[in-house]
This record gives sequence, structure tokens and C-alpha cells, in this order.
Amino acid sequence: MKDKIDELLNEIESFTASSKEHVEELRIKWLSKKGKVKELFDEFKTVAPELRKEVGQKLNELQNKAQDKINLLKETFEDAGDPKADDRDLTLPAEKMAIGSRHPLSIVRNQIVDIFSRIGFTVSEGPEVEDDWHNFTALNTPADHPARDMQDTFYISENPDILLRTQTSSVQVHMMENTKPPIRTISPGRVYRNEAISARAHCQFHQVEGLYIDKNVSFSDLKQTLMYFAKEMFGEETQIRLRPSFFPFTEISAEMDISCPFCKGAGCNICKGAGWVEILGCGMVDPAVLDNCGIDSREYSGFAFGMGIERVTMLKYQVKDLRLFFENDVRFLKQFKSA
Repeated sequence: MKDKIDELLNEIESFTASSKEHVEELRIKWLSKKGKVKELFDEFKTVAPELRKEVGQKLNELQNKAQDKINLLKETFEDAGDPKADDRDLTLPAEKMAIGSRHPLSIVRNQIVDIFSRIGFTVSEGPEVEDDWHNFTALNTPADHPARDMQDTFYISENPDILLRTQTSSVQVHMMENTKPPIRTISPGRVYRNEAISARAHCQFHQVEGLYIDKNVSFSDLKQTLMYFAKEMFGEETQIRLRPSFFPFTEISAEMDISCPFCKGAGCNICKGAGWVEILGCGMVDPAVLDNCGIDSREYSGFAFGMGIERVTMLKYQVKDLRLFFENDVRFLKQFKSA
């Protein structure tokens, strides 16, 4: 029986097929219920017990080899396909593909990064899930500050010390802890606050925070930096004004307005007739924040600022509803071209 199996193995090596129908004939001849392989398996019952292991292995080899050869022949004819398919005109132009565009928030984010990179600011990033120290405590925010209330912040229920960051200032804390001054960086990223979603507010939005720490940094440096940014983003004729404000991590603190880019300061519905629109918050880094992060406030000083990317984008493109940025409506998104 072993000799018969060896003879059939050699026969499998040599046989070929001329068509799909021929392949099917071979399959029936070798692998069907009445095929050659099945006949040998029926004869296997008569093999002496001491030879069954060796003969059984050769029978399995024969069956697998026959199956593999038939599969190979079948694939050959499937790959060849319909001969008429070769008549296609390969010189015809391809179908047009619609080209997408960048999201408006991405466009403005890239513009902001580009503007500040020209004056030496690097980009730093950090985790969106933060601890209390980096998001609040190190930034001089006391435990009873409203920003720490549950209605403003998304806390992780299993651990009240872990939360979704409410500001990218947390990235600045990481930078100050791990980098020796001078530091000149901006931190763009997504932040989260527990707010009702409306045309002017959302539970998630994007910020860009800036930080500059070195010896002898003054408020004048801050003003000139922000003046440069405003003119590059909104046009050379743009003016700025700084109004006193309060932030727990800066002292002194200010809100910055720009002259309305739509009415050029004359007054319109965008600026509510004032001629100015608020754009960002800023100030000199509080010495306590520097000390919290291991930087000697007697030797170094610095300034910080922060703006919402949605706010800048709405002003730049006259978008009146914040929710449009998150709805993925192609009709809205395709209006914007990458800068």
C-alpha cells in the first residue's frame, strides 16, 4: 500500500489542468467520496497494526498534497479572470476624488503655533487626564476656588484627585517642574468643563496657553508679544488694549481686547457697538507659582497668557454658533481652506 501511495504522490506532482472544469474533474477524481484518496482510506482498515502509523501519515500527506494542488490550480484560473476584461481602456482618466480640507480649529491652531514659533516659542503638550496638583494647586488655586467646584470640573469618581484638565496651564506646570529657565513655550490642547452646551459654550473646547520665564521679564515684554500676535493674526491695523483683571496664577493680571476686525473699531453687532472684542487673558506669573514648581522667584520672573481657539476662530471667520465646530457637517467644514 505504501508503494501505491508513493505512486499517487508522484502523479499529483505531474498533473495539470486546462480549465476550471478540468480542475473540478480532478477534484472529484481525487477527493470526492468515491475518489482515489477515499478508496485508500477504506483500504487502511486492512493494514497490519504495526504499519498503521507510517501508512496513516503517508495517507494524510497524500490527501493534503492533492488538496493543495487542486487549490493552486483553482486560484490560477480565478486570477486569470474573464479574458474580455483585458479589453478595458487603461488610458481613460480616473474618477475624480473629492479633496477634503482641514477643520477650521486646526487651521487657526496651526496659525497660532506658527506665529509664536517665529519669536522662539516651542510647543509643549501634556495629558488630558490630570491630577489636582498640576491642574489647580500648583497654579495658586485655593481649595475653595469656584473652578474646583464639581459643577465646573469633571472629576474621576473613583479618585477625586484625578480629573479632566480644565486648562492647558497644567502643561506649563510640567514644563516648569522639569525644565530649567529660560522657558518659552505654548501649550495647545483640548480642555473640559462641566458646562451646558449652547451657541457660546461647550463641555469641551481648545486652548492655547503661553509661558515665558527668564531673568528680568517685564509686563512690557508681555504687551509687545501680544501686540505682535494680534497684528499677525488679525492684520497690521489691529490695536490692543489691556484691562485689569484677576487670575489666581498671575499677578498683575489683565484681559486683552483687540479692535474689532469687522468694523475696525467703529462699532457693530459683533463687538456690540464697543469697537473692541475680548480675545485672551494674561499676566505676570505669580511668584508663588514659580516657587511651587521649584523655580526661584527672587531670580526669575515671567508672563503667561491663554486664549480659546474657538474664540479666535469665531472672530476670524464670523462663526456665530460654537456647536458647528463639533457637528462634523461637511457643508460647513468644506468652506474653510488651509492657510
